[in-house]
Amino acid sequence: MIKKEFPGGVWPVMLTLFTEDNKIDYEAMEQLIEWYIRNGVDGLFAVCQSSEMFYLSDEESLELAKFVKEKVNNRIPVIASGNTASNLNDHIIQVNEMAKTGVDAVILITNRFAQENESDEVFLSNIYALLDQIPEHIPLGFYECPYPYKRTISPEVLDEIVKTERFYFLKDTCCDISEINEKLKVSKDSNLKIYNANTATLLESLNSGVDGYSGVMANFHPDLYVWLTNNFNKDKELASKLQNVLSMCALIELQNYPKNAKYNLHFEGINCNILTRVKKNQTLTNTQKLEIRQLFDHLKAYREVLF
Repeated sequence: MIKKEFPGGVWPVMLTLFTEDNKIDYEAMEQLIEWYIRNGVDGLFAVCQSSEMFYLSDEESLELAKFVKEKVNNRIPVIASGNTASNLNDHIIQVNEMAKTGVDAVILITNRFAQENESDEVFLSNIYALLDQIPEHIPLGFYECPYPYKRTISPEVLDEIVKTERFYFLKDTCCDISEINEKLKVSKDSNLKIYNANTATLLESLNSGVDGYSGVMANFHPDLYVWLTNNFNKDKELASKLQNVLSMCALIELQNYPKNAKYNLHFEGINCNILTRVKKNQTLTNTQKLEIRQLFDHLKAYREVLF
């Protein structure tokens, strides 16, 4: 089995940018990739919920993952999900096809392997059945995706998963520091690295030993998350102040995301529109646009201190 070593730090959940005729805008996507890299991120998570993966065809998902991997050109690792199907056989096909794109790991969506009312035993049984059909050289990970329902991996289930030695990445969305700490205990000295998706618990979780951040707010100001993950143990006072700021900024996620994140990219110099397939009829109001601009301007002062 080939062992993968993924870097800690910041892994944005990538946006997908669309043209006016509702196709993937690959010219804008290339600008987006370069923006992430200029801001110092450690890896990219393509074809995820922020990428609107449930609104992409299988062909689009594969094409997008391959494009991102090729444009990154091995500067940083790229991972991707895309197993949006509802039955195990289709998952096996999707995972194997995604692996062929060359991404560094294929990330499994936890809620696709058991219904909301089904037990952890059902979940594990389906995971083991999938592993039997996925070549061992393909690195895997998990994403506790909130849609269509959130299925977090309990520490007990994670302990079983770690024993397979097949998993290297966990995007954790439990938003509970005590549960994160338990997961860290069972994954210690294993292949698996844990990346917190929640801003409010991020600093505390970094101090506990999580490997980094993989959340939506890295689509607004990834450089500030990079600073925090790189310096949380070097300048504790400034890290604490920045944590407080980032937690308040993260509330904007609740307002028309991912359309507002795409609007924010205009201030970063990226030539794109704000069209989305998810909530496509939901309008970004003038007030919401003003709030994005004010947030962008507000954080300039923190960048002057940090950089």
